[in-house]
Amino acid sequence: MRPTRRAFLAGTSCVSVGWLAALAGAAPEEKPSLPKAFIEGTEDGWKAMVEDDFAHVNCDEDTWAWKDGVIHCTGKPVGVIQSKTSYKNFELVVQWRHLRSAGNSGVFVWATAESLENLKKGKGRLPKGIECQVLDHGYAENYEKQHKKKSDWFTTNGDVFPVGVKMKPFPPLSANGSRSFPSKDLSKGAGQWNHYYIRCINGEVRLWVNGEEVSGGTACQPAEGFLCLESEGSPLEFKNLRIRELP
Repeated sequence: MRPTRRAFLAGTSCVSVGWLAALAGAAPEEKPSLPKAFIEGTEDGWKAMVEDDFAHVNCDEDTWAWKDGVIHCTGKPVGVIQSKTSYKNFELVVQWRHLRSAGNSGVFVWATAESLENLKKGKGRLPKGIECQVLDHGYAENYEKQHKKKSDWFTTNGDVFPVGVKMKPFPPLSANGSRSFPSKDLSKGAGQWNHYYIRCINGEVRLWVNGEEVSGGTACQPAEGFLCLESEGSPLEFKNLRIRELP
């Protein structure tokens, strides 16, 4: 369509306004940045969690190793290590990366003492508690190849869900309503470091992935318990694990 004289003049006006603004030194309008929460846990009250803060539960002696500030996990067998201390209200930061595509793991909060004792006796493999899942994108890719569809019961970007306990998940939800699905897809793939900030206060869990809040839940029962790092079949690493207890 041939432009009309009116359209031409309107376009010329817009250009002129922009040119005059530039001459006046006006800065171009920028999109507002999204809120970030790259909390590194270095402020007052934060404490680094080291090897002495954890206890063996149901993994092999060589499943977990601390070296040069990095927590190495072989992924075998399936199981966990637990914090020696029980926590109620707290903030936690940790970085993680899978070393192989389709790796699976998780960070448990408020894991129950009873379930951990059962694991030590050889009953079961994972504790009861709230899991902040640590899952590589390759897991979803393999699922889609096998089932010819996308999963409606898990994602690879930071699901939060109860395991044998109670929690009311924040939307968006998995198809069966049991998981809080992330509102954004922010996780990085195998070999790349990801940052989790987890805040647990008065029965509410919220997860930030690489700086943005994405998932969580409320009405958690129990709302006190142990922290666990999960080994689930594939090698991965954690680092910069820090905690701050809250009133």
